[in-house]
Amino acid sequence: MYFCEKYYSMNKNKIVLIILFIFPIVTYLIFSSAKHNALFLPTLSESNKEIPATWKTLDGETVQLKDKITILGFVGAEVFENKTNLFNLNQKIYNKYFGFKDFQFVMIAPIGTEKDCKEILDKFKLVSDDLSGWHFVFASKEDIQEYYNSFKLQTTLDHNLGTPNVIILDKNINHRGRKGKNKKGEEEYRESYNTMSSADLHNEMSDDVKIILREYRLALKKNSRKDEFRDKITEELENK
Repeated sequence: MYFCEKYYSMNKNKIVLIILFIFPIVTYLIFSSAKHNALFLPTLSESNKEIPATWKTLDGETVQLKDKITILGFVGAEVFENKTNLFNLNQKIYNKYFGFKDFQFVMIAPIGTEKDCKEILDKFKLVSDDLSGWHFVFASKEDIQEYYNSFKLQTTLDHNLGTPNVIILDKNINHRGRKGKNKKGEEEYRESYNTMSSADLHNEMSDDVKIILREYRLALKKNSRKDEFRDKITEELENK
């Protein structure tokens, strides 16, 4: 009787082990071959540059892209010209998805625009409960241009060192977007999202942010299941 119970327990652990490690691989293969908007957001470029440590926020602190999911933008010297775009971004993306602890918004602006950026954040406080995920960082115009060029984007900054477009970076500072065939089977490429367009934010960007956040949630759940299984096996061995 004891042998049967032991044999059953061993087989049960094997089954759990197979489900734990094989199922995620099968799931990945299924979704990686699926069309866009299935599970993963394509990578457009890898291991981009970190925000320089000399670039400071309004609070005089540094901002790090590594280990964060980041919406990165360049607001330019005429910050108030972009206030409507920033408000759209705050309302349609930030307020909708804020709460994921590693999700942040980083807006790069020229030195000398600190007062304008602070005023915009003060206005956001009227419609957002928590702005801890919003960061403005400041640098010289030359450094901003050089940093923007490092992403090798198809678009360019205007004469104020700004653009209405923002990009998505993952925790490894990989640039994520759309590449390949869409749901209709049409070829598409999207490297940035236009904050001037409510439809662009509400549809494409909202969907893509949802995908990348879901991707990391699935990874967290998978790691959690692995930890639980390891702890369970360890506990059983220690008891025996």
